[in-house]
Amino acid sequence: MFNYDVIVVGAGHAGIEACLATARLGLKTLMVTSNISRIGYMSCNPSIGGLAKGHMVRELDVLGGQMGLAADATCIQYKRLNLSKGPAVRGTRMQSDKAKYISYMTELLRSEPNLSLLEQEVKSVIIEQGNIVNGVTLSDGSSIRAKAVIVTTGTFLNAVMHIGFNQIAGGRVGDSASIGLSDQLKDFGFQVQRLKTGTPARLDKNSINWDKLIPQWGDSNFYPFSYRSPKAPQLSQVACYLSRTSEVTHDIIRSNLHKSPLYGGVIEGVGPRYCPSIEDKIVKFADRTSHQTFLEPEGLDTNSIYLQGISTSLPEDVQMQFLKTIEGLENVKVLRYGYAVEYDFVLPTQIYHTLETRPLQNLFLAGQINGTSGYEEAAAQGFMAGVNAAFKISERDQIVLGRDQAYIGVLIDDLVTKGTSEPYRMLTSRAEHRLVLREDNTLDRLFRLTQDIGILPPKHLDILSRFDSERVEFLSLLKSKRLYPTAQLQDILSSKGTTVLSKSITFEEMLRRPEVNCNFLFDIGLPHLPPPEVCEAVEIEVKYSGYIKKQLELIEQTQKLEKHLLPPDLDYSLIKGLSIEEVEKLSKVKPRTIGQAQRVSGVNPSAIQSILVYLKLKERAGLNESTRRSKINQSSVTVENS
Repeated sequence: MFNYDVIVVGAGHAGIEACLATARLGLKTLMVTSNISRIGYMSCNPSIGGLAKGHMVRELDVLGGQMGLAADATCIQYKRLNLSKGPAVRGTRMQSDKAKYISYMTELLRSEPNLSLLEQEVKSVIIEQGNIVNGVTLSDGSSIRAKAVIVTTGTFLNAVMHIGFNQIAGGRVGDSASIGLSDQLKDFGFQVQRLKTGTPARLDKNSINWDKLIPQWGDSNFYPFSYRSPKAPQLSQVACYLSRTSEVTHDIIRSNLHKSPLYGGVIEGVGPRYCPSIEDKIVKFADRTSHQTFLEPEGLDTNSIYLQGISTSLPEDVQMQFLKTIEGLENVKVLRYGYAVEYDFVLPTQIYHTLETRPLQNLFLAGQINGTSGYEEAAAQGFMAGVNAAFKISERDQIVLGRDQAYIGVLIDDLVTKGTSEPYRMLTSRAEHRLVLREDNTLDRLFRLTQDIGILPPKHLDILSRFDSERVEFLSLLKSKRLYPTAQLQDILSSKGTTVLSKSITFEEMLRRPEVNCNFLFDIGLPHLPPPEVCEAVEIEVKYSGYIKKQLELIEQTQKLEKHLLPPDLDYSLIKGLSIEEVEKLSKVKPRTIGQAQRVSGVNPSAIQSILVYLKLKERAGLNESTRRSKINQSSVTVENS
């Protein structure tokens, strides 16, 4: 009956992780894409990671995803962001070679057992028995059957590209739009709305005056995203370059705003708040005399330069005019002009935490179709959709990551609970438990779950297990080995500017001092030092132990509400004390737990109390009814015995 277990629609970052997850879990999988040469194509910024995004890439890696390995293998510049700040807000970012990233992912997918690739366009999903999805229909009229379908269409649903007032159907230059699927979902009752994204011009590197620009090199220390990657870059490292717009640039843009589809009323979709176009920047930050831009190479074997921060949809002649006013670009040649893309997305409050849709069974959505923005957000959703589709087919318990467990859990819970009216981007500020969601403790948080999922082969689990053991052993060593106030040690401590000892202390206690690090411990007698990534993780755990303890106590309180399940058929209109708005929003979201209900936008604390009181009274009524029936039954037995 079924041609495949799972069909994945789309070959972007979400589609890649989805099909790899299902295939590696032993399911016969088909990836369908309209352009097989664009697997893993980076439509915008040629980089992976960043603040909060880098956290998700590391989480994916520990769980068994592929993005981290691909980023490590194709990295041409490495940076650790926010190193001067607290560990919770540090993030890894890697500039990638776009072409090599595509080659890496394409070769991987082609060689993956249980996975087939098909270049075709999906027009609709096959719906049977009212609301069960059992396959897809292609543009040539043929059908392919499957037990589950994962849709990862990115920015391609009814997509239109805008350059000035010129409109072209397509989700990006060189690729057509996906027509039909979005309309089918609308017809079935899904709420579908429009979003907007954009990309800047690509410049010819030979036309840029690099002497006028400020080079920005990456870090010398390299900490790969993946525990499975080599501990050094695999490609040559390059510099990015810093330049700035000027008041002349801004004057040109202001005088041509009437030619912008964004300000001319042509584009209706909402754009990303945290990645605005240059038009938006000029209008909303009118007091700024300049905006910085980074010129980023798109690869080692290409002349294409990405002009970060200058996304625009102005006409080509206006783009050329203002580009030449940016320092270093006076004689620039443009390889491809910037443009905006407007596309359909499905309001994510219509999906479960497993990423299966509420209206249709066996249909999973992942990536920008759910209103997110970014490669990392897409990949995280794709992986979780793949795992949960596989687990549903295999009749295993599906996985929902908690907000205290992973940034991926925060991402999905935000989408499902709050929805989004603009492209959603993951930020460290979105995670209330970010102190325990650090890059360095990803393994602590997710290793047991990784073992349960079963995607990573034993040899890779062994690598993670050894790393975990090294951390435990190193921390144990610090707690057990002591320092004594000898004259030699006191002299060293004094010369280093830290307080001398009045009594013996453990190496762990010494490490708690702000001015002390693991290298210093080695200098004063620690027998050995493990690898830097082990040292860093243990050092953070020791130095922030007091704060982490308080955070864990708060998480424990929160988990009580997360464990308080709500009946899926709960009728909120019967609960006294709820406003019309609260009834409407709770009925729409159908929260799984009291904890999730708390996070629904517009639901007040008093509403939560009303729900708890209602459930308690209902529980008592049920107990009373059970007791009454029990007494009746006992009376009947007594009469019969008489």
